[in-house]
Amino acid sequence: MKNLIIILFLLLSAPIFGAEIYVSPKGNDFNQGTQSEPKATLHAAIREARELRRLQKVGKDESIRILMQGGTYNMYEPVFIRSEDSGTETSPTIIEAIQGQQPILSGGIKVTDWKKEGKFWVADVPSFNGNRIRFRQFWVNGQKAVRARNVSDFEKMDRIRSNDKKNEILWIPASAVKGLAKAENLELVIHQMWAIANLRVKSIIVQGDSAGIQFHSPESRIQFEHPWPQPMVKEGFNSAFYFTNAIELLDEPGEWYHDTKTNKLYYFPRKGEDMRSAETIVPALETLIEITGTLDRPVRHIQFKGISFQYTTWTRPSEKGHVPLQAGMYLVDGYKLRPPGVPGNFNKGIENQGWIGRPPAAVMVQAAQYTRFDECRFEQMGSCGIDFLYGTQYDVVNGCLFRDIAGNAMQIGKMSDTAMETHLPYDPSDDKEICSYQTISNNYITDVTNDDWGTVAICAGFVKDINIEYNEISEISYTGISLGWGWTKTVNCMRNNRIHGNYIHHYAKHMYDVAGIYTLSVQSKSYITENAVEKIYSPSYVHDPHHWFYLYTDEGSSFFTVKDNWCPEEKFLQNANGPGNEWTNNGPMVNDTIRQKAGLQPQYKWIKNLE
Repeated sequence: MKNLIIILFLLLSAPIFGAEIYVSPKGNDFNQGTQSEPKATLHAAIREARELRRLQKVGKDESIRILMQGGTYNMYEPVFIRSEDSGTETSPTIIEAIQGQQPILSGGIKVTDWKKEGKFWVADVPSFNGNRIRFRQFWVNGQKAVRARNVSDFEKMDRIRSNDKKNEILWIPASAVKGLAKAENLELVIHQMWAIANLRVKSIIVQGDSAGIQFHSPESRIQFEHPWPQPMVKEGFNSAFYFTNAIELLDEPGEWYHDTKTNKLYYFPRKGEDMRSAETIVPALETLIEITGTLDRPVRHIQFKGISFQYTTWTRPSEKGHVPLQAGMYLVDGYKLRPPGVPGNFNKGIENQGWIGRPPAAVMVQAAQYTRFDECRFEQMGSCGIDFLYGTQYDVVNGCLFRDIAGNAMQIGKMSDTAMETHLPYDPSDDKEICSYQTISNNYITDVTNDDWGTVAICAGFVKDINIEYNEISEISYTGISLGWGWTKTVNCMRNNRIHGNYIHHYAKHMYDVAGIYTLSVQSKSYITENAVEKIYSPSYVHDPHHWFYLYTDEGSSFFTVKDNWCPEEKFLQNANGPGNEWTNNGPMVNDTIRQKAGLQPQYKWIKNLE
């Protein structure tokens, strides 16, 4: 009897671990998911967890842990997590790496069987799910290669000569198109104030020492109609441009070209690269994880810990061009009103009309609550890292690495639905639509925005009660943190937002009209405090060399408290702000302890050492 009591006591006092489902790249989805017989895919493990909840085989205080062994999980479709997969506060579903191991969810496919042809190496691009693929990025041994272009040094880009909007012709020096008259799939990338545009070349007309470039639609119409951002035609500051994506431009080590007709991939190796043994990967999936509920039945209490997300693509620019308005949000239509003004509109003087789309992300979260991403990695991505689109609350991204990403590292909150003109204030009747109570903390974000130069590290739109704190952001093409959308002084859903203790440095690598921290529109009771911003780049081709700032409250920004932010000098801009902003003690006079404490907290500095 005494022994039985002891056994019962031990059972009752033992920690409750709940269900465990194991996954391994060497597993089998018909296995039970035990440590000795793991499943092969996260999809199957999620389904197993769903069944455990459906059949009530998990106690209300027991978590479900999906334990992923190290290695690469090659995916052929996104993992779909739905309302039926929800956990609870006391019984979450946790998808985590086995301690000391690194599971990688990959949307890439390997390119093999390289053959040497002159100075190039050539390989067939494999099919993916029975289909040919297009891609805009290519990695060799984890290092991003360069899509063949006519300049290796962006300081040597040519400048446009004129911009013929009526005939939709961009005039450039004829010398810039030498040898490109017959180039197929050629693209022109143009620098436009605070964004770039990717334009597919339709034809080249040479007249004397000038060449007129015409582009395919829809980007041609949008490029020549949209008012902002414009190509610059101002003596000494004409917009810079470069050409890319032609076999004729493949002339330097590290460059590549995909011939979509023959489906051949050409590469000019860097010194020391052996293509017979190199790991070469092209991306095939845009999204790896899709967490989607409904506003009435959101996905709840899903957590990721220690998972790596790698190799994603985004091919829309290859099909329709890419003409962004700001922060990578691309225009589907845009034009200037003459005369200005919209009857009944909040701003009768409005002249700039725009409707936008949104680039995809490796992880998409919508209509979800209490999701967490801890100590995850987002790397080698063709667009955005993680996106909280709408209807998300109480979500956390903490202690993660974002590196080598073509666009925004993070997108949070609506920027505007495609059907909604983007300068209108967003204030839905149902608060559940609004992304709110998000925490973005202790993330290391570096070498993002490296294809789409007008994107940012953290892009938050119409949000409320967001807390962005103790992140370190570096090596970015444009702005560090952008908070707000709408360019409006009209009250909207944004309020109670906080940007605190972040360290932003080595920013504005390519674009100006820029700041370490940038805001838009009315955001009542919002705070920008104790951040440190320094070390801005100074590219020669920006549209205005003086138009850069450490802190920048732009159009409509209202009811912000901007206090105790350290930067080397008091270079700030308050442009067309609304009422209620309070600026106190910002600049080099701020106590040095604030600068020292900004960025990753001590327990997260190890993230910077990840390889």
